Amino acid sequence: MADNTKLKVTAVQMEPRLLEKEVNLARCLDLIQTAAGEGARLIVFPECALTGYVFSSLEEALPVCEPIPGPSTTKIVDACRKLNVYVVIGLLETDNEECYNAAALLGPEGLLSKYRKIHLPYLGIDRFVNRGNLPPAVCETEIGRIGIGICYDAMFPEHARILALQGADILVLPTNWPEQREFIPEHIIPARAAENRMFIVAANRVGEERGTRFIGHSIIAHCAKGTALARGEPDEENILYAEIEPAIAREKHVVIAPGEFEFNVIKDRRPELYDIISKPPPPP
Repeated sequence: MADNTKLKVTAVQMEPRLLEKEVNLARCLDLIQTAAGEGARLIVFPECALTGYVFSSLEEALPVCEPIPGPSTTKIVDACRKLNVYVVIGLLETDNEECYNAAALLGPEGLLSKYRKIHLPYLGIDRFVNRGNLPPAVCETEIGRIGIGICYDAMFPEHARILALQGADILVLPTNWPEQREFIPEHIIPARAAENRMFIVAANRVGEERGTRFIGHSIIAHCAKGTALARGEPDEENILYAEIEPAIAREKHVVIAPGEFEFNVIKDRRPELYDIISKPPPPP
């Protein structure tokens, strides 16, 4: 990737239909075509975009779970090859007897990486799935270095920082933010972007599922100041577009006034004083 390469990224704010995986997949394939037609190279869908989220049990969700790679990701890879794009999509993954809230990074080369949600709130399908067992990792692609998180992961600064330490240019975040979480796209996502100097593409869903209303407000955040390059509306489907320069995220040494005001959010850390962060909490 050239230092000055610009990249058009997309956050797809949509309303998945609970238990209607084939309908959701067809919709996603159409939206990939639309975004690619606008010049997007990286297209991010919400958490559980293929399945819906507010399940009453794991047994109810199992018919729409699938392995990664699997039938849905194979069809999306075919679209990526045809359109020369990269897609991150949220789905429910089965692996032997276990089930995960997962996201897959897909591109013209095929399945590039997958991530299983590490931090699980007591809400929707997250009440029933297994906790993610894959550490946050960065995937090197022709469009930049990409790391993945899912929704609640954004509330844990350690997650984004681990990806930044591995050199991520972009954190992609499929989400299902419900009501009363408006402060996350408003404050948390800009903070994660600025404190790590890393672009963030957060794609939330809209609509209501079994009494849970989702708030939209998807956001594409700039890596330097956390400012919103694009924001979604609260109650309607949107496709958000923004142009970014991934190489800017690699400029961790910032010079405001040479020799007078400089900082580096990676080198200025004091990890020798942070031991408590990696220790489990004491028993209640």
